[in-house]
Amino acid sequence: MRLQFLGAAQVVTGSSFLLEVANRKILIDCGMFQGAKAVRNLNYRDFLYEPSSIDCVLLTHAHIDHCGLIPKLCKQGFKGAIYATKATVDLCKIMLPDSAHIQESDAEIANRKGQRVGKKTVEPLYTVDEAFEALSQFAPVSYDVDLQITPEVRVVFRDAGHIIGSAILEIYVREEGHTTKLLFSGDLGQPDQPIIKDPTLIHGADYVIIESTYGNRMHQYYNREEKLAEIINDTIDRDGNVIIPSFAVGRTQTLLYYLYKLWKEDKIPNVPVVLDSPLAIAATQIFAKNTQEFDEDSTKMLIAGGSLPEMPHLVIAKTAEESKALNETKGAKIIISASGMADAGRILHHLKHNLWKPETSVLFVGYQAEGSMGRRLIEGVKRVKIIGEEVSVKAKIYNLDGFSAHADRAQIVDWLASIDGPRPHNVFLVHGEPDATEALGEYIGEKLGHSTYIPKYGDTATIHYDKWQVKETDIVIEPAVKELEEFLSLAQADYRQIRRKVFTIVSREPNKLREVVVRLEKVLKYLKKVMNDL
Repeated sequence: MRLQFLGAAQVVTGSSFLLEVANRKILIDCGMFQGAKAVRNLNYRDFLYEPSSIDCVLLTHAHIDHCGLIPKLCKQGFKGAIYATKATVDLCKIMLPDSAHIQESDAEIANRKGQRVGKKTVEPLYTVDEAFEALSQFAPVSYDVDLQITPEVRVVFRDAGHIIGSAILEIYVREEGHTTKLLFSGDLGQPDQPIIKDPTLIHGADYVIIESTYGNRMHQYYNREEKLAEIINDTIDRDGNVIIPSFAVGRTQTLLYYLYKLWKEDKIPNVPVVLDSPLAIAATQIFAKNTQEFDEDSTKMLIAGGSLPEMPHLVIAKTAEESKALNETKGAKIIISASGMADAGRILHHLKHNLWKPETSVLFVGYQAEGSMGRRLIEGVKRVKIIGEEVSVKAKIYNLDGFSAHADRAQIVDWLASIDGPRPHNVFLVHGEPDATEALGEYIGEKLGHSTYIPKYGDTATIHYDKWQVKETDIVIEPAVKELEEFLSLAQADYRQIRRKVFTIVSREPNKLREVVVRLEKVLKYLKKVMNDL
Protein backbone atom coordinates (compact mmCIF):
# COMPACT_ATOMS: atom_id res chain seq x y z
CA MET A 1 0.00 0.00 0.00
CA ARG A 2 1.00 3.63 -0.50
CA LEU A 3 0.16 6.59 1.71
CA GLN A 4 0.73 10.08 0.33
CA PHE A 5 0.71 13.17 2.55
CA LEU A 6 -1.19 15.90 0.72
CA GLY A 7 -1.83 18.34 3.54
CA ALA A 8 -1.23 19.03 7.23
CA ALA A 9 2.39 18.11 6.53
CA GLN A 10 4.64 20.48 8.52
CA VAL A 11 1.65 22.83 8.71
CA VAL A 12 -1.43 22.57 10.94
CA THR A 13 -4.13 22.91 8.29
CA GLY A 14 -5.12 21.34 4.97
CA SER A 15 -5.60 17.79 6.28
CA SER A 16 -5.53 15.27 3.42
CA PHE A 17 -3.97 11.82 2.95
CA LEU A 18 -4.27 9.50 -0.04
CA LEU A 19 -4.25 5.76 0.67
CA GLU A 20 -3.78 3.45 -2.33
CA VAL A 21 -4.54 -0.25 -1.93
CA ALA A 22 -5.04 -2.76 -4.77
CA ASN A 23 -5.67 -0.03 -7.35
CA ARG A 24 -8.25 1.60 -5.08
CA LYS A 25 -7.80 5.18 -3.88
CA ILE A 26 -9.17 6.29 -0.54
CA LEU A 27 -8.87 9.90 0.58
CA ILE A 28 -8.72 10.62 4.31
CA ASP A 29 -9.94 14.22 4.77
CA CYS A 30 -9.92 16.95 2.14
CA GLY A 31 -9.26 20.07 4.16
CA MET A 32 -8.66 23.71 3.39
CA PHE A 33 -5.29 25.34 4.05
CA GLN A 34 -5.53 28.28 6.45
CA GLY A 35 -3.14 30.84 7.93
CA ALA A 36 -0.39 32.69 6.05
CA LYS A 37 -1.00 33.60 2.40
CA ALA A 38 1.72 31.24 1.15
CA VAL A 39 -0.15 28.36 2.82
CA ARG A 40 -3.61 29.51 1.68
CA ASN A 41 -2.37 29.58 -1.92
CA LEU A 42 -2.21 25.76 -1.83
CA ASN A 43 -6.03 25.74 -1.96
CA TYR A 44 -5.84 26.99 -5.56
CA ARG A 45 -3.40 24.36 -6.80
CA ASP A 46 -4.59 21.37 -8.77
CA PHE A 47 -4.98 18.20 -6.73
CA LEU A 48 -2.00 15.84 -7.09
CA TYR A 49 -4.41 13.14 -8.33
CA GLU A 50 -7.37 12.98 -10.64
CA PRO A 51 -10.48 13.62 -8.46
CA SER A 52 -12.56 11.17 -10.52
CA SER A 53 -10.08 8.38 -9.62
CA ILE A 54 -10.90 8.58 -5.89
CA ASP A 55 -13.15 5.73 -4.75
CA CYS A 56 -14.33 7.29 -1.46
CA VAL A 57 -13.51 9.87 1.21
CA LEU A 58 -13.22 9.18 4.94
CA LEU A 59 -13.81 12.39 6.89
CA THR A 60 -12.55 12.69 10.48
CA HIS A 61 -14.62 15.77 11.43
CA ALA A 62 -16.32 18.96 10.26
CA HIS A 63 -13.68 21.64 10.84
CA ILE A 64 -12.92 23.45 7.59
CA ASP A 65 -9.22 22.51 7.65
CA HIS A 66 -10.40 18.89 7.34
CA CYS A 67 -13.43 19.16 5.03
CA GLY A 68 -13.19 22.55 3.32
CA LEU A 69 -11.99 21.38 -0.11
CA ILE A 70 -14.59 18.62 -0.52
CA PRO A 71 -16.83 20.79 -2.75
CA LYS A 72 -13.82 21.53 -4.97
CA LEU A 73 -13.08 17.78 -5.13
CA CYS A 74 -16.68 17.03 -6.17
CA LYS A 75 -16.75 19.96 -8.60
CA GLN A 76 -13.72 18.49 -10.37
CA GLY A 77 -15.14 15.00 -10.83
CA PHE A 78 -15.24 12.99 -7.59
CA LYS A 79 -18.47 10.93 -7.54
CA GLY A 80 -17.96 8.52 -4.62
CA ALA A 81 -19.30 8.42 -1.06
CA ILE A 82 -18.03 10.66 1.73
CA TYR A 83 -18.21 8.66 4.96
CA ALA A 84 -18.51 10.57 8.24
CA THR A 85 -20.36 10.33 11.55
CA LYS A 86 -23.94 11.63 11.70
CA ALA A 87 -22.97 14.71 13.73
CA THR A 88 -20.18 15.50 11.25
CA VAL A 89 -22.63 15.24 8.36
CA ASP A 90 -25.05 17.57 10.17
CA LEU A 91 -22.28 20.10 10.82
CA CYS A 92 -21.00 19.95 7.24
CA LYS A 93 -24.48 20.93 6.07
CA ILE A 94 -23.87 24.36 7.59
CA MET A 95 -20.06 24.56 7.43
CA LEU A 96 -19.59 23.96 3.69
CA PRO A 97 -22.27 26.37 2.40
CA ASP A 98 -20.89 28.97 4.82
CA SER A 99 -17.38 28.38 3.49
CA ALA A 100 -18.69 28.72 -0.06
CA HIS A 101 -20.35 32.02 0.82
CA ILE A 102 -16.95 33.28 2.04
CA GLN A 103 -15.29 32.09 -1.19
CA GLU A 104 -17.87 33.92 -3.29
CA SER A 105 -17.64 37.07 -1.19
CA ASP A 106 -13.83 37.13 -1.26
CA ALA A 107 -13.82 36.64 -5.04
CA GLU A 108 -16.34 39.44 -5.50
CA ILE A 109 -14.26 41.85 -3.41
CA ALA A 110 -11.04 40.86 -5.20
CA ASN A 111 -12.66 41.34 -8.61
CA ARG A 112 -14.12 44.71 -7.65
CA LYS A 113 -10.68 45.95 -6.60
CA GLY A 114 -8.89 44.16 -9.43
CA GLN A 115 -10.99 45.75 -12.18
CA ARG A 116 -9.63 49.15 -11.25
CA VAL A 117 -6.06 48.08 -11.99
CA GLY A 118 -6.74 45.64 -14.83
CA LYS A 119 -6.17 42.39 -12.93
CA LYS A 120 -7.59 39.05 -14.12
CA THR A 121 -10.98 37.90 -12.84
CA VAL A 122 -10.79 35.69 -9.75
CA GLU A 123 -13.05 32.63 -9.47
CA PRO A 124 -14.19 31.31 -6.08
CA LEU A 125 -12.87 27.90 -5.08
CA TYR A 126 -16.50 26.77 -5.22
CA THR A 127 -19.96 28.29 -5.03
CA VAL A 128 -22.78 27.85 -2.54
CA ASP A 129 -24.66 25.71 -5.11
CA GLU A 130 -21.59 23.49 -5.56
CA ALA A 131 -21.29 23.09 -1.78
CA PHE A 132 -24.90 21.92 -1.56
CA GLU A 133 -24.33 19.50 -4.46
CA ALA A 134 -21.36 17.98 -2.62
CA LEU A 135 -23.52 17.36 0.46
CA SER A 136 -25.58 14.82 -1.52
CA GLN A 137 -22.53 12.50 -1.51
CA PHE A 138 -22.23 12.33 2.29
CA ALA A 139 -23.01 8.97 3.91
CA PRO A 140 -23.46 8.94 7.72
CA VAL A 141 -21.88 6.13 9.73
CA SER A 142 -21.98 5.19 13.41
CA TYR A 143 -19.13 4.98 15.88
CA ASP A 144 -17.68 1.53 16.68
CA VAL A 145 -19.20 -0.23 13.64
CA ASP A 146 -17.17 -2.05 10.98
CA LEU A 147 -17.49 -0.47 7.54
CA GLN A 148 -16.19 -2.47 4.57
CA ILE A 149 -15.35 0.16 1.96
CA THR A 150 -13.46 -2.07 -0.51
CA PRO A 151 -12.76 -5.83 -0.53
CA GLU A 152 -9.33 -5.09 0.97
CA VAL A 153 -10.15 -2.21 3.33
CA ARG A 154 -12.45 -1.82 6.31
CA VAL A 155 -12.67 1.10 8.72
CA VAL A 156 -14.01 1.76 12.21
CA PHE A 157 -14.81 5.28 13.42
CA ARG A 158 -13.97 5.94 17.10
CA ASP A 159 -14.72 9.05 19.16
CA ALA A 160 -11.76 11.50 19.04
CA GLY A 161 -13.08 13.78 21.81
CA HIS A 162 -12.33 16.93 19.78
CA ILE A 163 -15.76 18.24 18.72
CA ILE A 164 -19.03 16.37 18.37
CA GLY A 165 -18.78 13.81 15.61
CA SER A 166 -14.98 13.91 15.50
CA ALA A 167 -13.41 10.56 14.76
CA ILE A 168 -10.26 8.53 15.09
CA LEU A 169 -10.03 6.17 12.11
CA GLU A 170 -8.94 2.55 12.50
CA ILE A 171 -8.21 1.33 8.96
CA TYR A 172 -7.55 -2.37 8.39
CA VAL A 173 -5.82 -3.22 5.10
CA ARG A 174 -5.75 -6.83 3.89
CA GLU A 175 -2.89 -7.61 1.47
CA GLU A 176 -1.41 -11.00 0.52
CA GLY A 177 -3.22 -12.70 3.39
CA HIS A 178 -1.84 -10.23 5.97
CA THR A 179 -3.74 -7.43 7.76
CA THR A 180 -2.04 -4.12 8.53
CA LYS A 181 -3.74 -1.62 10.83
CA LEU A 182 -3.38 2.12 10.19
CA LEU A 183 -4.56 4.53 12.85
CA PHE A 184 -5.41 8.14 11.99
CA SER A 185 -5.91 10.29 15.07
CA GLY A 186 -7.64 13.14 13.25
CA ASP A 187 -7.65 16.02 15.72
CA LEU A 188 -7.22 14.48 19.16
CA GLY A 189 -9.17 16.17 21.95
CA GLN A 190 -8.20 17.00 25.50
CA PRO A 191 -9.59 14.64 28.13
CA ASP A 192 -11.92 15.99 30.82
CA GLN A 193 -13.48 18.66 28.62
CA PRO A 194 -17.06 19.85 29.11
CA ILE A 195 -19.71 18.56 26.67
CA ILE A 196 -17.38 16.25 24.70
CA LYS A 197 -16.48 12.72 25.75
CA ASP A 198 -12.82 11.74 26.21
CA PRO A 199 -10.86 10.40 23.21
CA THR A 200 -11.21 6.66 22.72
CA LEU A 201 -8.17 4.64 23.77
CA ILE A 202 -7.02 2.34 20.97
CA HIS A 203 -5.31 -0.95 21.66
CA GLY A 204 -2.85 -1.90 18.96
CA ALA A 205 -1.82 -0.41 15.61
CA ASP A 206 0.92 -1.07 13.08
CA TYR A 207 1.24 2.55 11.92
CA VAL A 208 -0.08 5.75 13.51
CA ILE A 209 -0.68 9.07 11.76
CA ILE A 210 -1.06 11.52 14.62
CA GLU A 211 -1.64 15.23 15.01
CA SER A 212 1.01 17.42 16.65
CA THR A 213 -0.60 20.86 16.88
CA TYR A 214 0.55 21.31 20.48
CA GLY A 215 3.46 18.91 20.19
CA ASN A 216 5.91 21.32 21.79
CA ARG A 217 3.61 22.71 24.46
CA MET A 218 1.75 21.83 27.59
CA HIS A 219 -1.59 23.47 28.23
CA GLN A 220 -1.65 25.81 31.18
CA TYR A 221 -3.33 24.05 34.07
CA TYR A 222 -5.51 26.46 35.96
CA ASN A 223 -9.12 26.77 37.00
CA ARG A 224 -10.65 27.80 33.67
CA GLU A 225 -13.86 29.03 35.21
CA GLU A 226 -12.02 31.24 37.71
CA LYS A 227 -9.67 32.67 35.06
CA LEU A 228 -12.53 33.39 32.68
CA ALA A 229 -14.51 35.04 35.48
CA GLU A 230 -11.45 37.08 36.51
CA ILE A 231 -10.95 38.46 32.97
CA ILE A 232 -14.64 39.24 32.54
CA ASN A 233 -15.01 40.95 35.90
CA ASP A 234 -11.82 42.97 35.49
CA THR A 235 -12.92 44.17 32.04
CA ILE A 236 -16.44 45.07 33.12
CA ASP A 237 -15.05 47.00 36.08
CA ARG A 238 -13.23 49.12 33.46
CA ASP A 239 -16.53 49.44 31.54
CA GLY A 240 -14.95 47.61 28.61
CA ASN A 241 -16.08 44.92 26.20
CA VAL A 242 -14.80 41.35 26.25
CA ILE A 243 -14.21 40.36 22.62
CA ILE A 244 -13.81 36.63 22.04
CA PRO A 245 -12.81 35.42 18.55
CA SER A 246 -14.15 31.89 18.65
CA PHE A 247 -14.42 28.94 16.29
CA ALA A 248 -18.09 28.44 15.48
CA VAL A 249 -17.94 24.70 16.11
CA GLY A 250 -16.60 23.50 19.43
CA ARG A 251 -15.12 26.51 21.21
CA THR A 252 -18.31 28.61 21.06
CA GLN A 253 -20.36 25.87 22.67
CA THR A 254 -17.74 25.32 25.39
CA LEU A 255 -17.70 29.06 26.13
CA LEU A 256 -21.49 29.15 26.40
CA TYR A 257 -21.29 26.26 28.83
CA TYR A 258 -18.82 28.10 31.07
CA LEU A 259 -20.61 31.46 30.83
CA TYR A 260 -23.93 29.85 31.71
CA LYS A 261 -22.36 28.06 34.67
CA LEU A 262 -20.58 31.19 35.95
CA TRP A 263 -23.77 33.24 35.65
CA LYS A 264 -25.89 30.65 37.47
CA GLU A 265 -23.32 30.63 40.30
CA ASP A 266 -23.29 34.48 40.46
CA LYS A 267 -19.59 34.63 39.59
CA ILE A 268 -20.03 37.09 36.70
CA PRO A 269 -22.45 40.01 36.41
CA ASN A 270 -25.63 40.03 34.38
CA VAL A 271 -24.16 41.78 31.29
CA PRO A 272 -25.20 40.97 27.71
CA VAL A 273 -23.58 37.87 26.26
CA VAL A 274 -23.73 38.36 22.49
CA LEU A 275 -23.48 35.42 20.11
CA ASP A 276 -22.60 37.16 16.86
CA SER A 277 -22.17 34.39 14.32
CA PRO A 278 -24.99 32.79 12.31
CA LEU A 279 -22.76 29.74 11.82
CA ALA A 280 -22.12 29.42 15.57
CA ILE A 281 -25.85 29.73 16.28
CA ALA A 282 -26.65 26.96 13.80
CA ALA A 283 -23.78 24.82 15.12
CA THR A 284 -24.99 25.21 18.70
CA GLN A 285 -28.43 23.97 17.66
CA ILE A 286 -26.80 20.94 16.02
CA PHE A 287 -24.84 20.30 19.22
CA ALA A 288 -28.09 20.40 21.18
CA LYS A 289 -29.71 17.85 18.88
CA ASN A 290 -26.82 15.39 19.28
CA THR A 291 -26.82 15.05 23.06
CA GLN A 292 -26.13 11.32 22.69
CA GLU A 293 -22.49 12.36 22.22
CA PHE A 294 -22.34 14.61 25.33
CA ASP A 295 -21.01 13.75 28.71
CA GLU A 296 -23.87 13.54 31.21
CA ASP A 297 -23.37 16.82 33.08
CA SER A 298 -23.15 18.96 29.96
CA THR A 299 -26.66 18.24 28.72
CA LYS A 300 -27.93 20.58 31.45
CA MET A 301 -26.50 23.50 29.49
CA LEU A 302 -29.05 23.16 26.71
CA ILE A 303 -32.80 22.84 26.54
CA ALA A 304 -34.10 19.73 24.79
CA GLY A 305 -34.97 20.37 21.17
CA GLY A 306 -31.98 22.37 20.12
CA SER A 307 -32.37 25.64 21.98
CA LEU A 308 -29.59 27.83 23.32
CA PRO A 309 -28.68 28.13 27.03
CA GLU A 310 -31.39 29.63 29.23
CA MET A 311 -29.68 32.97 29.84
CA PRO A 312 -32.11 35.91 29.71
CA HIS A 313 -29.19 38.22 28.87
CA LEU A 314 -28.07 36.10 25.86
CA VAL A 315 -28.32 38.25 22.72
CA ILE A 316 -28.42 36.70 19.26
CA ALA A 317 -27.08 38.91 16.45
CA LYS A 318 -28.41 37.24 13.32
CA THR A 319 -28.05 40.00 10.74
CA ALA A 320 -25.08 42.11 9.71
CA GLU A 321 -27.01 45.20 10.78
CA GLU A 322 -27.51 43.79 14.29
CA SER A 323 -23.81 42.98 14.43
CA LYS A 324 -22.73 46.48 13.42
CA ALA A 325 -25.14 48.05 15.92
CA LEU A 326 -23.24 46.34 18.77
CA ASN A 327 -20.36 48.77 18.26
CA GLU A 328 -22.67 51.76 18.53
CA THR A 329 -24.34 50.83 21.83
CA LYS A 330 -22.86 51.82 25.16
CA GLY A 331 -22.26 49.54 28.13
CA ALA A 332 -20.05 46.54 28.71
CA LYS A 333 -20.73 43.37 26.70
CA ILE A 334 -19.26 39.94 26.10
CA ILE A 335 -19.14 39.41 22.33
CA ILE A 336 -18.45 35.94 20.91
CA SER A 337 -17.88 36.11 17.16
CA ALA A 338 -16.17 34.22 14.34
CA SER A 339 -13.59 33.60 13.06
CA GLY A 340 -11.49 31.92 15.74
CA MET A 341 -8.16 33.12 14.28
CA ALA A 342 -9.56 36.65 13.70
CA ASP A 343 -8.80 36.44 9.98
CA ALA A 344 -12.28 37.00 8.56
CA GLY A 345 -15.92 37.46 9.41
CA ARG A 346 -17.74 39.74 11.83
CA ILE A 347 -14.99 39.58 14.45
CA LEU A 348 -12.93 41.97 12.31
CA HIS A 349 -15.49 44.76 12.81
CA HIS A 350 -15.47 44.23 16.57
CA LEU A 351 -11.68 44.28 16.68
CA LYS A 352 -11.59 47.43 14.54
CA HIS A 353 -13.91 49.20 16.98
CA ASN A 354 -12.38 47.85 20.19
CA LEU A 355 -8.66 47.06 19.83
CA TRP A 356 -7.64 50.68 20.28
CA LYS A 357 -9.52 50.98 23.60
CA PRO A 358 -7.42 50.19 26.71
CA GLU A 359 -10.56 49.14 28.61
CA THR A 360 -11.18 46.30 26.10
CA SER A 361 -10.09 42.69 26.59
CA VAL A 362 -9.57 40.35 23.62
CA LEU A 363 -9.61 36.72 24.64
CA PHE A 364 -8.31 33.91 22.38
CA VAL A 365 -9.42 30.39 23.27
CA GLY A 366 -8.09 28.25 20.41
CA TYR A 367 -5.07 27.56 18.25
CA GLN A 368 -3.76 30.53 16.25
CA ALA A 369 -2.00 29.50 13.04
CA GLU A 370 1.23 31.13 11.93
CA GLY A 371 0.50 34.29 9.96
CA SER A 372 -3.05 34.73 11.30
CA MET A 373 -4.28 37.95 12.89
CA GLY A 374 -4.76 36.07 16.16
CA ARG A 375 -1.15 34.86 16.21
CA ARG A 376 0.14 38.39 15.61
CA LEU A 377 -1.99 39.82 18.39
CA ILE A 378 -0.94 37.28 21.00
CA GLU A 379 2.69 37.80 19.96
CA GLY A 380 2.35 41.47 20.89
CA VAL A 381 2.01 43.41 17.63
CA LYS A 382 1.27 47.10 18.33
CA ARG A 383 -0.64 47.99 15.16
CA VAL A 384 -2.75 45.94 12.76
CA LYS A 385 -4.55 46.65 9.51
CA ILE A 386 -8.23 45.73 9.66
CA ILE A 387 -10.60 46.22 6.71
CA GLY A 388 -8.22 48.71 5.13
CA GLU A 389 -7.64 50.76 8.28
CA GLU A 390 -4.67 50.80 10.64
CA VAL A 391 -5.64 50.24 14.27
CA SER A 392 -3.49 50.65 17.38
CA VAL A 393 -3.52 47.73 19.80
CA LYS A 394 -4.23 49.14 23.25
CA ALA A 395 -6.59 46.39 24.47
CA LYS A 396 -5.48 43.68 26.86
CA ILE A 397 -4.80 40.47 24.92
CA TYR A 398 -5.31 37.09 26.59
CA ASN A 399 -4.51 33.64 25.24
CA LEU A 400 -6.13 30.85 27.27
CA ASP A 401 -4.81 27.76 25.51
CA GLY A 402 -6.27 25.60 28.26
CA PHE A 403 -9.58 26.01 26.39
CA SER A 404 -8.08 24.41 23.28
CA ALA A 405 -9.85 21.43 21.73
CA HIS A 406 -6.46 19.83 20.97
CA ALA A 407 -4.49 17.50 23.23
CA ASP A 408 -1.14 18.84 24.38
CA ARG A 409 2.23 17.03 24.25
CA ALA A 410 1.72 14.95 27.40
CA GLN A 411 -1.87 14.05 26.48
CA ILE A 412 -0.82 12.94 22.99
CA VAL A 413 1.91 10.70 24.43
CA ASP A 414 -0.46 9.30 27.08
CA TRP A 415 -2.90 8.37 24.30
CA LEU A 416 -0.10 6.82 22.22
CA ALA A 417 1.08 4.81 25.22
CA SER A 418 -2.20 2.87 25.23
CA ILE A 419 -1.48 1.55 21.74
CA ASP A 420 0.16 -1.80 22.36
CA GLY A 421 -0.26 -5.34 21.11
CA PRO A 422 1.10 -4.57 18.55
CA ARG A 423 3.27 -1.53 19.13
CA PRO A 424 3.48 0.80 16.12
CA HIS A 425 6.29 0.19 13.64
CA ASN A 426 6.26 3.93 13.01
CA VAL A 427 4.44 7.11 14.00
CA PHE A 428 3.94 9.76 11.30
CA LEU A 429 3.67 13.25 12.78
CA VAL A 430 1.26 15.59 10.98
CA HIS A 431 -0.94 18.63 11.74
CA GLY A 432 1.85 20.69 13.26
CA GLU A 433 4.34 23.42 12.49
CA PRO A 434 7.95 22.14 12.27
CA ASP A 435 8.98 23.19 15.77
CA ALA A 436 5.98 21.34 17.23
CA THR A 437 6.41 18.13 15.21
CA GLU A 438 10.15 17.94 15.82
CA ALA A 439 9.76 18.44 19.56
CA LEU A 440 6.99 15.84 19.74
CA GLY A 441 9.03 13.33 17.74
CA GLU A 442 11.92 13.64 20.18
CA TYR A 443 9.56 13.34 23.16
CA ILE A 444 7.85 10.23 21.74
CA GLY A 445 11.23 8.60 21.14
CA GLU A 446 12.35 9.45 24.66
CA LYS A 447 9.17 8.33 26.45
CA LEU A 448 7.92 5.45 24.30
CA GLY A 449 10.85 4.45 22.10
CA HIS A 450 8.74 4.63 18.91
CA SER A 451 10.20 5.39 15.51
CA THR A 452 8.79 8.67 14.13
CA TYR A 453 8.82 10.46 10.77
CA ILE A 454 7.78 14.00 9.82
CA PRO A 455 6.49 13.98 6.23
CA LYS A 456 6.59 16.94 3.88
CA TYR A 457 3.82 17.97 1.49
CA GLY A 458 3.77 15.35 -1.28
CA ASP A 459 5.89 12.68 0.46
CA THR A 460 4.77 9.09 -0.15
CA ALA A 461 5.20 6.19 2.29
CA THR A 462 5.23 2.65 0.90
CA ILE A 463 4.15 0.19 3.61
CA HIS A 464 4.64 -3.58 3.44
CA TYR A 465 3.74 -5.28 6.72
CA ASP A 466 6.41 -4.20 9.21
CA LYS A 467 8.59 -2.54 6.58
CA TRP A 468 8.14 1.02 5.38
CA GLN A 469 10.05 3.59 3.41
CA VAL A 470 9.35 7.14 2.28
CA LYS A 471 9.93 8.61 -1.14
CA GLU A 472 10.53 12.26 -0.48
CA THR A 473 8.72 14.73 -2.68
CA ASP A 474 10.41 16.87 -5.30
CA ILE A 475 7.49 19.31 -5.17
CA VAL A 476 8.55 22.88 -4.43
CA ILE A 477 5.66 24.61 -2.72
CA GLU A 478 6.71 28.24 -2.74
CA PRO A 479 10.35 28.88 -3.73
CA ALA A 480 9.58 32.59 -4.03
CA VAL A 481 8.48 32.72 -0.39
CA LYS A 482 11.82 31.39 0.80
CA GLU A 483 13.65 33.94 -1.31
CA LEU A 484 11.42 36.68 0.12
CA GLU A 485 12.10 35.52 3.69
CA GLU A 486 15.85 35.82 3.05
CA PHE A 487 15.40 39.32 1.64
CA LEU A 488 13.20 40.43 4.56
CA SER A 489 15.74 39.04 7.00
CA LEU A 490 18.35 41.38 5.53
CA ALA A 491 15.82 44.23 5.51
CA GLN A 492 15.13 43.64 9.20
CA ALA A 493 18.84 43.96 9.91
CA ASP A 494 18.88 47.31 8.07
CA TYR A 495 15.80 48.41 10.00
CA ARG A 496 17.42 47.58 13.35
CA GLN A 497 20.49 49.58 12.36
CA ILE A 498 18.35 52.59 11.35
CA ARG A 499 16.36 52.29 14.58
CA ARG A 500 19.52 52.39 16.67
CA LYS A 501 20.76 55.38 14.70
CA VAL A 502 17.63 57.52 15.12
CA PHE A 503 17.41 56.68 18.82
CA THR A 504 21.02 57.81 19.21
CA ILE A 505 20.33 61.05 17.31
CA VAL A 506 17.24 61.95 19.35
CA SER A 507 18.82 61.00 22.68
CA ARG A 508 21.76 63.33 21.92
CA GLU A 509 19.75 66.10 20.31
CA PRO A 510 16.09 66.01 21.50
CA ASN A 511 15.26 69.06 19.37
CA LYS A 512 15.62 66.85 16.26
CA LEU A 513 12.72 64.59 17.24
CA ARG A 514 10.21 66.32 14.98
CA GLU A 515 12.56 66.27 11.97
CA VAL A 516 13.25 62.54 12.45
CA VAL A 517 9.53 61.72 12.77
CA VAL A 518 8.65 63.73 9.63
CA ARG A 519 11.30 61.91 7.59
CA LEU A 520 10.22 58.50 8.85
CA GLU A 521 6.59 59.32 8.08
CA LYS A 522 7.59 60.11 4.49
CA VAL A 523 9.38 56.78 4.19
CA LEU A 524 6.38 54.92 5.67
CA LYS A 525 3.94 56.73 3.38
CA TYR A 526 6.05 55.84 0.32
CA LEU A 527 6.31 52.21 1.40
CA LYS A 528 2.53 51.96 1.83
CA LYS A 529 2.00 53.41 -1.64
CA VAL A 530 4.42 50.91 -3.17
CA MET A 531 2.71 47.98 -1.41
CA ASN A 532 -0.78 49.17 -2.38
CA ASP A 533 0.30 49.18 -6.03
CA LEU A 534 1.17 45.44 -5.94
